Amino acid sequence: MSRDKGMAAQASDDDGRDDDGLDDGRDDAVFKALANPTRRRILDMLRDKPRTTGEVCDAFPNLDRTTVLQHIRVLEKAELAVGYRIGRTRQLALAPLPIKRIHDRWIGEYTRAAVGLLAELDDD
Repeated sequence: MSRDKGMAAQASDDDGRDDDGLDDGRDDAVFKALANPTRRRILDMLRDKPRTTGEVCDAFPNLDRTTVLQHIRVLEKAELAVGYRIGRTRQLALAPLPIKRIHDRWIGEYTRAAVGLLAELDDD
């Protein structure tokens, strides 16, 4: 690999964006977080209302607290959940912007393409 290409790849890795300006590093973290059913269940809980970490841990009696907290950290790293303190308790809330970003970039575009293809078939 040439020195210039290596530097470009390194620059892309540093800020998480590709040459086309897309934020693949952050998207990868979101997809990784969403790939696990336990983390999706946690997000479902947070969709309804913010929860304490204790409430989230209690919802998974088959997992120990440390494991649930590791899942929460993955969600926070992907910016899908935000933790904040209220007194002595730590609250978790859903942060929907990364999911909207995924929808806008991936789902919305593919849906428009599929609808366009269906419209072409209808015209024939």
